[in-house]
Amino acid sequence: MKDKIVYICQSCGNQSTKWLGRCNECGTWGSFVEEVIKSPSSKIKGTTIKKADTVKLGSINSEKEYRLKSGIPELDRVLGGGIIPGSLVLVGGDPGIGKSTLMLQMCGGLKSYNPLYVTGEESLEQIRYRSQRLDNMSDDLLLLAETNIEQINYVIKSENCNVAVVDSIQAVYSDRIDSAPGSVVQVRECASLLMQTAKQTGKSIFIIGHVTKEGIIAGPKLLEHMVDTVLQFEGEKNYTYRILRAAKNRFGSTNEIGIFEMDNSGLKEVKNPSEIFLAHRNNEASGIAIVAALEGTRPLLLEVQALVTPSYYGMPQRTVNGYDLRRIQMLLAVLEKRLGLRFSQHDVFVNVAGGLYLEDTSADLGISAALVSSLRDKPIDTKTVFIGEIGLTGEVRSVPALEQRINEAQKLGFNKIILPNIGSKKNLNLKDINMVQVERLSLAINEFIEEKM
Repeated sequence: MKDKIVYICQSCGNQSTKWLGRCNECGTWGSFVEEVIKSPSSKIKGTTIKKADTVKLGSINSEKEYRLKSGIPELDRVLGGGIIPGSLVLVGGDPGIGKSTLMLQMCGGLKSYNPLYVTGEESLEQIRYRSQRLDNMSDDLLLLAETNIEQINYVIKSENCNVAVVDSIQAVYSDRIDSAPGSVVQVRECASLLMQTAKQTGKSIFIIGHVTKEGIIAGPKLLEHMVDTVLQFEGEKNYTYRILRAAKNRFGSTNEIGIFEMDNSGLKEVKNPSEIFLAHRNNEASGIAIVAALEGTRPLLLEVQALVTPSYYGMPQRTVNGYDLRRIQMLLAVLEKRLGLRFSQHDVFVNVAGGLYLEDTSADLGISAALVSSLRDKPIDTKTVFIGEIGLTGEVRSVPALEQRINEAQKLGFNKIILPNIGSKKNLNLKDINMVQVERLSLAINEFIEEKM
């Protein structure tokens, strides 16, 4: 058979026999690149397949410590407790967010595992200069400046290392493929080769991946399916805080997050994020409420801000930062229908302070309180915390891990919590804190409105 020429979309991996200006699958313009598919070699006659040996589940030894500690507890938390030997981990994030810094610091904490750092985008001198700014870096860290994946694979197999980092998957290439580094075919084949190496040798491999302008990892979607774990490093450019999330994790939960702060000496773990997120709050302004959210198993106290002003446009604005816009619209509809409050002639702005994006619906009650507070221009007591999800009929619904949220609020000195009706308080460790249980949104609003009358 002759070599075959196909055109592949660099955004989604869709193939076509002819060049197209716009991809039929993802709608991207000008993304098709010509690729040459080599013809498969002819089958060798007389070859036989050797039967593979099966293994019983109970015979696999699981007594030894199965996870490697990276020396960065926040990273270990997101990974599910540590690094699994033989795993392939993809780390993605915006340019300059700190992906390489995080991986370098991880290598510094894995001194006893003899880590290998492979750079395809920087020189060895640049890595050395950058490592001098970071804490806990070892002079014995193995470095390799190479972009040929066959060479990289050979070094990973031959060196006595337990963990390897490849920075980045878009910079490496294979000689067996006639296309530029970073193309769909190159990314797919290079990741496949690294995956085979990780499974065969039991060495953990981290690969850094670039993201597109839409915030998704560049290359074929197959790349995310191939790896064991996908980590997303997020952060607002105006803030020094960084959030590490697991978009996919075969060995742990995807609900955990790690919080870091970027400074001149690298990434610092944030031990108590609630105190940092509440450090700059205004104690006298209206439209501010404190909510107790849950990210994975970690309770976080966050400040939500709302601004409700008369609208001078035909259609009022609804601007939200850090929460789901459609859920805010639902809360506004509930406030209008169940409490008789009119937001239809007002612009509404909602912000979660600190640059964190909240997916926990337990913030509904606090956001609703902030909206009413701004509409009526009545500040909320600064020592009050709101916990609860709002239903379409205006009921305040219970949320999981209430005890953890209450303990976090109590630890930071809050003395009043407005929360759903949970019945008995016998199992809660309460001290100098007033728990106000409400079944309806109207009762929760009256709780702080009447105090300010």
